[in-house]
Amino acid sequence: MRTPRTARRVALLASATALTTLLAAAPAGAGTSGLPTVTATGESAALYDDEAGGNSDADDPAIWRNPADPGRSLVVATAKEGGLRVYDLDARLVQSLPAPKPPTADGAPGRFNNVDLVTGLRTSTGRADVAVVSDRGNDRLRFYRIDPSRPNGPLTDVTDPAAAPVFSVDQAEINDQRTAYGLATWTDRATGRTYALVSRRERTRLALLELLPAANGKVGYRKVRTLDLPASFRLPDGTTWHPCGEPDELPQVEGMVVDPATGTLYAGQEDIGIWRLRADLTGKPVLVDKVKEYGVPGTYDEETEECAPGTDPGYGGRRLSADVEGLTLYQERDGDGYLLASGQGDDTFALYDREVSEGNEYEGGFRIGAASDSLDSVEECDGAAVLNVPLGSRYPRGLLVVQDGQETPGVPDGEGGTRTATGFKFVDLGKLVDATGM
Repeated sequence: MRTPRTARRVALLASATALTTLLAAAPAGAGTSGLPTVTATGESAALYDDEAGGNSDADDPAIWRNPADPGRSLVVATAKEGGLRVYDLDARLVQSLPAPKPPTADGAPGRFNNVDLVTGLRTSTGRADVAVVSDRGNDRLRFYRIDPSRPNGPLTDVTDPAAAPVFSVDQAEINDQRTAYGLATWTDRATGRTYALVSRRERTRLALLELLPAANGKVGYRKVRTLDLPASFRLPDGTTWHPCGEPDELPQVEGMVVDPATGTLYAGQEDIGIWRLRADLTGKPVLVDKVKEYGVPGTYDEETEECAPGTDPGYGGRRLSADVEGLTLYQERDGDGYLLASGQGDDTFALYDREVSEGNEYEGGFRIGAASDSLDSVEECDGAAVLNVPLGSRYPRGLLVVQDGQETPGVPDGEGGTRTATGFKFVDLGKLVDATGM
């Protein structure tokens, strides 16, 4: 979640000196803390989170491979109140779809948070490739059929109008925005059934939703079960730790991905770390890695809306700086591969072994630096997607797309500041593999 550094950012306050070092400019070919640096090959036009920009805020991408012509594959990305954006492999805008308007005058508008894809989803009019979106504003899932031959744009809304809220009981609760947030899709290879895993904003709850065909090619869903991750943690010294945050706010999950080969869900609890659990939400979750700030106490100040950090007891991890975000899976044909996660606090990306039997060991990381004055580095990455297959001549070894939380150069807002600008960076996967040894 890319938000101002307020109460949820205890760690950044607690380790300001270390972060200053980490954020220093890296020399060519090497990132801070010994991590390699790669550069993007392209970027989308900046999105602006203000009235003039349609309150558009880049968040999460997904990569759709065109089986008939891989060079004409697409990137589908969320822009919160700005709806959906569809880009070609040159990062040029192909289509823009608005988020739904508020259902009532005092209702919350649509706000598209995360996106994932399903290939060959069963519908009442046949199989279809579908983009699945979490609409945080309306606490629902939205579905968009992908057809590159359509003259008016490749995506068409096929959401069942009868789709119910995922977590909320009424519009008043929806307006409080403890709604559908993080998202990952999963097709159970044993049954052929397709699901979405959805997290709840400002809560630790995950929901398993089965995707179902509805009339006229529409897509709906039903809730199968839910699971609550921990909100407090027993530390080695015997004390109980609650991550500092605004009153009544629990440590939420956003970044999620499912390993299709094993039905394993990886979920990034932003201020805690990465969980591994069964995608059907049964069994016991395992904490794969913790953020560096795990266990740091904090006291919330209502006047400043900040957390005053206490002494770091040293129980955190060594690789991820909160928030942990942007989980995506790099798959190799032989079953090997990596789980990729972004650490917003120090603008790095971590790589973990895909093999559960090996404990998802940490295998290294990287940063995305500036390629030029006009093609800047990546900061505060919120979402990521990787596809390890050829995508035409431009990306013959695949593609990584990441959200960039601070697009530069800054654009004046007319009031002495700069407009909040975000976007998406396109990284040649072959160059990343060569740089990191993936």
